Amino acid sequence: QVQLVESGGGLVQAGGSLRLSCAASGRTFSNLPMGWFRQAPGKEREFVAAFSWNSARTNYADPVKGRFTISRDNAKNTVTLQMNSLRPEDTAVYYCAAAKTPRLGVGVYSEQYDYWGQGTQVTVSS
Repeated sequence: QVQLVESGGGLVQAGGSLRLSCAASGRTFSNLPMGWFRQAPGKEREFVAAFSWNSARTNYADPVKGRFTISRDNAKNTVTLQMNSLRPEDTAVYYCAAAKTPRLGVGVYSEQYDYWGQGTQVTVSS
């Protein structure tokens, strides 16, 4: 059974940093596109960051460019989202996602992903 488990969320003041991790199990994710999405209360789930199956290409949502960095550790089967200069508007539940096929490229739509974690809460206070 494929599982994605996020961790690292919490409460942080504006301007602070958090590092989210996504641990994958059940199969090898080193050759699959993966990404991060978030959902704030009352809003739809939105794209945050993603990379292609070999991490050669990455894409970031405009609001997080220059502040967030997505990375992968294939040896540990984990994906990380480093979040710096956090703002109150970054408050949301953050989800890790993986696609079944490497042909996806860099997916920016939630419908393009097949596996999802349960989410981790990030709260940024002003």
